[in-house]
Amino acid sequence: MGDTKANLTVDGKASDFKILDGSIGPSVVDISTLYKETGMFTYDPGFTSTASCESKITYIDGDEGVLLHRGYPIEQLAEKGDFLEVCYLLLYGELPTAAQKKDFDYRVTHHTMVHEQMNRFFTGYRRDAHPMAVMVGTVGALSAFYHDSTDITDPHQRMVASLRMIAKMPTIAAMAYKYHVGQPFVYPKNDLDYASNFLRMCFAVPCEEYKVNLVLSRAMDRIFILHADHEQNASTSTVRLAGSSGANPFACIAAGIACLWGPAHGGANEAALNMLMEIGSVDRIPEYIERAKDKNDPFRLMGFGHRVYKNYDPRAKIMQKTMYEVLEATGHADDPLMQVALELEKIALNDPYFIEKKLYPNVDFYSGITLRALGFPTTMFTVLFALARTVGWIAQWNEMIEDPSQRIGRPRQLYTGAPQRDYVPLGNRS
Repeated sequence: MGDTKANLTVDGKASDFKILDGSIGPSVVDISTLYKETGMFTYDPGFTSTASCESKITYIDGDEGVLLHRGYPIEQLAEKGDFLEVCYLLLYGELPTAAQKKDFDYRVTHHTMVHEQMNRFFTGYRRDAHPMAVMVGTVGALSAFYHDSTDITDPHQRMVASLRMIAKMPTIAAMAYKYHVGQPFVYPKNDLDYASNFLRMCFAVPCEEYKVNLVLSRAMDRIFILHADHEQNASTSTVRLAGSSGANPFACIAAGIACLWGPAHGGANEAALNMLMEIGSVDRIPEYIERAKDKNDPFRLMGFGHRVYKNYDPRAKIMQKTMYEVLEATGHADDPLMQVALELEKIALNDPYFIEKKLYPNVDFYSGITLRALGFPTTMFTVLFALARTVGWIAQWNEMIEDPSQRIGRPRQLYTGAPQRDYVPLGNRS
């Protein structure tokens, strides 16, 4: 933090505001005293120029295409680590030692079962309920089953709740899937790793033995890593806002899941896959490229561009490689959708229109094809996102609870409604 200040003059009165420096990235103007000094608020729809908190967890440089978790590049974590190692990093701030990793894996693995009474909870939903609707309700209900980890003032209870959610989310997600397709629930197995256990709970059936495909398991694990955290996005901000009121952690994560359900956030990979299916074949791409350029045509290329990244999304490169591996392992290497995706990417990266507007492929562009090849229906795509993002939400929630400067979230507004007026009795109204 330097001594530099920003000066603002309003109606001839000058006020100074501190400029705060982060370890990397742009500095911020501390406007916490703005109303007191000037009698005014700032106006920033979507909070695109507002830092809502101080955080040590994730850093994004959208212009350079950089994503760091606790300082480590996402490319290195996805290539060299596994998901539970990334979970440990996000929660505790450092990569684990071998002994810490073994202990953490054990604690997560032995928390994967959910209370048996929760099985009946699922039958309360219609058989055609969307899995995300099931997730919102079921995760929120965890607070009714685990009373011993809802005291947010107790660091031990907070960590128990954190481990429980990371451990139980794959089980709940798999149960939502099984209920969705009308198959019996499959219980977790403690001798399997996190991703393999999840795939087995989704795709095993009682009538035959399920064999874990290590290529698919590794791909699933990498997908989890790529979606683990992404700074102060809409769902993470929702979790922090809910948590700022003192709500229990299970309720906060349920709020994050509800926000993630929106098509502009967690549903983007499903939209990208639907777009590729609509295009259908490589020879139709020029037609859709022209439509995308036409301001009067409602068609938009899904999976291109990003709210933050104005360069190639670093997760997209890893996702592309993962897509190749999954399609090869599942016998879909000549998938026509992949051919459409690759040709579309090639054109977009070389077309002046897309270059000028910085519409690079993002992680959603490839993840839809990959998840479909893994065997998941599009209705499960956002559920998988929620499963992976749980650790990011939990890490951010814990950081917010421990931040002494954090207060209950209370954004201001620019009121444009009617001014004060007097009540007119019903009989006198014309």
